[in-house]
Amino acid sequence: MEERQPSWDPTQSRVLDAADVLISRRGVHDVTIAELARRSGLSRPTIYRSWSDADDVVRSALLRRVAGLIAQFPAPAQTRATLVDDVLRFTTMFRTDAVYGRLLADEPEAFARYTLQRVGSSQRLILAWLAQAITAAQADGSVRAGAPQEIAVMLLLITQSAVISHSTVADLIDEAAWERELRAALDGHLRA
Repeated sequence: MEERQPSWDPTQSRVLDAADVLISRRGVHDVTIAELARRSGLSRPTIYRSWSDADDVVRSALLRRVAGLIAQFPAPAQTRATLVDDVLRFTTMFRTDAVYGRLLADEPEAFARYTLQRVGSSQRLILAWLAQAITAAQADGSVRAGAPQEIAVMLLLITQSAVISHSTVADLIDEAAWERELRAALDGHLRA
């Protein structure tokens, strides 16, 4: 399952920039084609040439943000320790991202709709990134044998569950302990 990095032309990027602003300030419910047109300075027909509706724009905006986070990791991890470090760094960047952070904190139902109800392009991009690193770390001997894609799916589920539940358990476990326990879970899942 090879997922290539998506790309957007300058016009599409203007629309996605407008979507980022709307989502981070007011949430996904205020993202409409009319508001996107107004904020991007483009016409509605121009937006409809690339997307079928506002929901489609939101999905593309979220995909672009995930692609931007992954792009901050220029090379795949080569060892289990580096892979765990990268996943933890990704979770921090994800949780503090202006758009995803807003959805996690203020619109968990929208976050669930866009990230949990189906495996979409964003998750496929993350899975491809993880599988590539798992393959390299298996060659290093520090990650157990198994289908990299299958191991990546469970790694994503473990991490996703921890990120989504973070605010729920914040009174029970402090940030340092949360990270330590997530690190142990990820490391244990990958250990050879």
